[in-house]
Amino acid sequence: MGVGEKLDELETFHPSRMASRILGMGDVLSLIEKASAVVDEKKARELEKKIRKSQFTLDDFRDQMIKIQQMGPLEDILGMIPGLGGKVRDLGQAGVDEGEIRKNVAIIGSMTKKERENHRMIDGSRRKRIAAGSGTTPQDVNRLLKNFQAMESMMKKLTKKGMKSLKRGGFPFM
Repeated sequence: MGVGEKLDELETFHPSRMASRILGMGDVLSLIEKASAVVDEKKARELEKKIRKSQFTLDDFRDQMIKIQQMGPLEDILGMIPGLGGKVRDLGQAGVDEGEIRKNVAIIGSMTKKERENHRMIDGSRRKRIAAGSGTTPQDVNRLLKNFQAMESMMKKLTKKGMKSLKRGGFPFM
């Protein structure tokens, strides 16, 4: 089945998956297949340990954005998530912008190793230098750092609450 105009956009046809996509119910199995083709299991385990220890850095954030790009167009990926099938068109019009991912990767690439490891050390003059090096504005750098901090705090909450809720669920290994 062709999902695009290029040769690498051919997929095996699965009638039930196609019906799920058409009905807006998503296609989790295809999403998992795409993700497993891009993600290295060993690196995924290392990333999980970093997240649990709250050691997630901008390098890790950049690597995840690159992996999302490798999975294909963002609209297609979002269309595979259950409940977002019909809403993807609305999201596309609202600005699901793959250029934003490329811009963020460029911004992170313009940072020094120390800045990527500790984003809190980035002050106004460093933001200007990073923006100049990546061909963006200081506001773009601010937006990236704000999004990273929001994601970082969400991961901290998720790991704390997630572990407690798993323990309450009665899993013997917890």
